[in-house]
Amino acid sequence: MKIAHVQKTSFIDYPGKISAVIFTRGCNFRCPYCHNPELVDPARFTPLIVKEEVLSFLEKRRGKLDGVVITGGEPLLQDGLLEFLRRIKSKGFQVKLDTNGSRPRQLREAIRLSLVDFIAMDIKAPLERYYQIAGSLVNVSEIRSSIELIMGSSLPHEFRTTIARSLLSPDDIVQIAKMIRGASQYVLQKFVPSKHVDPSFLSEKSFTQEEIELILDQIRPMVDRCSAR
Repeated sequence: MKIAHVQKTSFIDYPGKISAVIFTRGCNFRCPYCHNPELVDPARFTPLIVKEEVLSFLEKRRGKLDGVVITGGEPLLQDGLLEFLRRIKSKGFQVKLDTNGSRPRQLREAIRLSLVDFIAMDIKAPLERYYQIAGSLVNVSEIRSSIELIMGSSLPHEFRTTIARSLLSPDDIVQIAKMIRGASQYVLQKFVPSKHVDPSFLSEKSFTQEEIELILDQIRPMVDRCSAR
């Protein structure tokens, strides 16, 4: 396990729960708008945190936290992730997993072993445009498999898409919604300039609120719930 950072308390990362957030290091995508470049770009890597220290911290937070969010980077790239999740679950925490959907085999095992309680998957683009947004070669059949796994499970889940004006059109977003038709929740994440894998995205813009509302109107019939944040 390569753990780069721990956020000790969050009220927003796990819906309805107070959680700690564990950030793993390393990702197989290079999305230009990624706001965790220190987890993706080797030139910006920071020192790792010892796994046992994280587990010791969680032990002390029993009864104070409801859950733990595992995010990244891409957590499903991590050797030892399933055992790490087992140890977190043994302490009585609910686990939310954030993933880019590129590792369906590992995702299937985590679901089969009841090691996750909530899954959030980022969907970058319509499948035919994935490589443009992800910044790397992507096996889109694996993306599709992860979507099917999540939707076929009984687990609470959400799909989400970061909406940057230069990368996606409103029609692209509608095409994504069609791809996940019947999903429990689809969230449009407004692009917010901060720090990015591609520094030029400091001048990138999201859609206006009016434009977002028009997009939401189109995708509402396709999913149980949709929203923007």
